Amino acid sequence: MIGSSQQFANQTAWITGASSGIGAALARDLAGRGAAIVLSGRDDARLRAVAGTLDTETLILPFDVRDEAAMQEATDKATSWRNGVDIFVANAGISQRSEAVETDMQVYRDIIEIDLTAQIAATQALLPHFAERGTGRLVFISSVAGKVGVPLRTAYCAAKHGLIGYADALRAELSQTGIQVHVVCPGSVATDVSRNALNADGSRRGTSDKAIDEGIPPDEAAREIVDAIAEGMREIIVARGPEQMMGGTRRTPDALFDQVAGMVARGYMQKMKA
Repeated sequence: MIGSSQQFANQTAWITGASSGIGAALARDLAGRGAAIVLSGRDDARLRAVAGTLDTETLILPFDVRDEAAMQEATDKATSWRNGVDIFVANAGISQRSEAVETDMQVYRDIIEIDLTAQIAATQALLPHFAERGTGRLVFISSVAGKVGVPLRTAYCAAKHGLIGYADALRAELSQTGIQVHVVCPGSVATDVSRNALNADGSRRGTSDKAIDEGIPPDEAAREIVDAIAEGMREIIVARGPEQMMGGTRRTPDALFDQVAGMVARGYMQKMKA
């Protein structure tokens, strides 16, 4: 699919983890297709640097995703800007490189809080806005490691598997509304994810992996992701080689998504609540 410069005209996309990597690349791609962009992350200066590369309206809302009060304040500002939020990309996250037997429990708590709990909290804060409008797209950036258990990433896999579970259940609940839910499972993308990953003691790793350094360029990954979102794909695997094979092996069939949505259409939720 060839992206149109007006594909997302008059829409607003809010991206967390937008100061670098996939988040910044998604901002560039969506801006190039006509969207206004809300940029969130912890580093105001880096967000402003990304905003400076975008030829579109931008709003910068820096906050730590673990700070729910700051997140709620950002949600209020984002939803009151322009005509509200049309696309929300839950992209903030941190990875891990450590054996489970050596890893402090605090590393599990931190990664699950950042990669899972905070993403759920941000989505829950935004859901009333989407429900009131009866439209919108929720985009969850998981990972191939959210489909397959990958060594040295037990905490990361737990969080990313959990994010997919939340997103899939949410999609079913929203299937009779105009709100779409997309799950993105990237493989190795050439970002700083390995450098920023946590060691067993919670310290920053500081070095990268060959697979990441030779991974998909972020702008290429972003283009694939946005093309797939525009096509309405519910599960989007962006990977190459063995990682593509692993993600494809664990891909959830569209027929299963349809089956669960059909249960909702036939009143499953109403019956369970009765």
